[in-house]
Amino acid sequence: MKKLSVIIINYNVCHFLEQTLLSVRKAIATLDAEVIVADNNSVDGSVEMVKAKFPEVILILNKKNLGFSKANNEAIKRAKGEYVLLLNPDTVVEEDTFTKCCSFMDAHPDAGALGVKMVDGKGNFLPESKRGLPTPWVAFYKIFGLAALFPKSRKFGRYHMGFLDPDQTNEVEVLSGAFMFIRKSVLGKTGLLDEDFFMYGEDIDLSYRIVKAGYKNYYFPETRIIHYKGESTKKTSVNYVFVFYKAMAVFARKHFNSKNAGIFAALIHLAIYLRAALSIIKRFVKSAFIPLLDGAVIYVGMYLLKTYWEDNYKWAPGKYPPEFMNIAVPSYIIIWLFSIYLNGGYNKFYKPSQIIRGAVIGTIFISAISNFTDDFRFSKALILMGGFFTVVSLLSIRYLRHFIFYSGMNLGEEKDKRTVIVGNGDESIRIINLIKERQLKLNILGYLSPEQSAVVNDNYLGSAHHIKDIINIYKVEEIIFCSKDISSSQIIEWMTGIDNRQVEYKIVPQESNYVIGSNSKENPGELYTLDIKLNIEEENHLRNKRMLDVILGIVFLILSPFLMWFMKSPLRFLNNIIEVISGKLSWVGFSDTESGNLPKIRKGVLNPASRLNVYELDSPTLNKLNVIYAKEYNVYSDLQLIFKSFRNLG
Repeated sequence: MKKLSVIIINYNVCHFLEQTLLSVRKAIATLDAEVIVADNNSVDGSVEMVKAKFPEVILILNKKNLGFSKANNEAIKRAKGEYVLLLNPDTVVEEDTFTKCCSFMDAHPDAGALGVKMVDGKGNFLPESKRGLPTPWVAFYKIFGLAALFPKSRKFGRYHMGFLDPDQTNEVEVLSGAFMFIRKSVLGKTGLLDEDFFMYGEDIDLSYRIVKAGYKNYYFPETRIIHYKGESTKKTSVNYVFVFYKAMAVFARKHFNSKNAGIFAALIHLAIYLRAALSIIKRFVKSAFIPLLDGAVIYVGMYLLKTYWEDNYKWAPGKYPPEFMNIAVPSYIIIWLFSIYLNGGYNKFYKPSQIIRGAVIGTIFISAISNFTDDFRFSKALILMGGFFTVVSLLSIRYLRHFIFYSGMNLGEEKDKRTVIVGNGDESIRIINLIKERQLKLNILGYLSPEQSAVVNDNYLGSAHHIKDIINIYKVEEIIFCSKDISSSQIIEWMTGIDNRQVEYKIVPQESNYVIGSNSKENPGELYTLDIKLNIEEENHLRNKRMLDVILGIVFLILSPFLMWFMKSPLRFLNNIIEVISGKLSWVGFSDTESGNLPKIRKGVLNPASRLNVYELDSPTLNKLNVIYAKEYNVYSDLQLIFKSFRNLG
């Protein structure tokens, strides 16, 4: 029998899983332990990565996404450890985490399970490290914000037990499924995870059953882990709201009496609709605020221009009818803004020329159609003045916003983050060169050595032991740690000890070409890939690709009675048209092979190999074709493939 079985459920988080396994490998170095990864049918290259880099890992390959509970149960049945650890794939553990947990459990036979102190990607304490049982009243305080208002209250703050010192070991009611260290013999009494919970709620249910079985759950802050909270699920999504709160309803029906369960269910349903509505409103406001502001400014400007034109020029046709402001101007605004959008004026990184070009094209289009539509047939002078006002007002708004937020006038560009690498010379130089080749928006100031003595060169800033002083001197905004040279414990110590909210942290796993971090406990982890620059990752190319799909789909649909005669499979061609227009497919996607380092795009009717008269290509060749397509992508690439493989669109 082994001392510990570490179980990780993975679903399409390849890079995060690799970092977790690297930290786990170091943490089990002095233990008789096994590591089990259950993969829920990932398509991002996770399986190939584990096989290649972690041959010692026991790999369970599920043919579909079984969810958290069922996949864990399958792994637990195969586990041979005295203790079982349920660990998220988006975590980093300290080198002594497992030995400390085993020692504590050995010394406390009353302990059924244990959780540790978790911090997010900025080193902030995660309150879900310790939680109370979500009774109806506890849930009420949580759902309606009283827990957030009074986090340390024994009455209102019980959901996260904020009244307990996060640096003191305490008995708690609920542990987090991100790190749940369980005595396996206890699972024989409580039963395994309840598979009625697909995702979320299963940790609450199991924690409660452990307590009911006569054991204690402990919060143990003597060791820490980083948890890039939410990497597998976007916490702000409507789907998350429904899944999470419905899991709470399942828990209530299972453990509370019918009266309390009814109250709880009513609260849950109210919470679902409230949170879903807030989530939808928040996302809409976030994505639509700038276009709505632009539209409002243009509308006011057009009203002022119209009034001035009516009152000061005798050849103006008297007062304009209400239809001008009610129908024509809103139509103008839609055309201007849509044209600016198509020209990239609403990209995260844009140029003033894109806004100007979009407004000019929109103005030309409005002028052209005004000759054919009565609703648009008003003053050409007002249209031209409106186009000019659109350019001036939109650029003014953006220059002002950029100056306020970034203290500069480089419109459409965020200020490069002042970044420092922490690692030994060779690894730091490797990362610096990769970042420069990748042209990331980072201003690399140099590197700090974790050792007192280091080779001094142009990139060397000093010793990492003076990291706080260097942050203040150079006004550092981002720190990238090289895990090859620095222990997880030291990284976490620096993250939690540097009292500067402006600093962001990321980690380069050993021998890897990517950087992982997270700037908020509410947001999923972030990833810098340092391999190659891919055109298909850029927002304007993705938007143009989608526009091409829709336009060609509509054209093909109109011409389908004629085009069907040229297709190898006419009915399939019609089905593909519908699926492309609806967004389920793209006319061109990657070849059907594992390509873990490539971005996710829609599955294609065609692929980069379609133009070749070869029916079978090996996986490495298909991967190379995919990389070339992604690296050199533009809409003409898709048009060429579609033209050359036209008969295969069905």
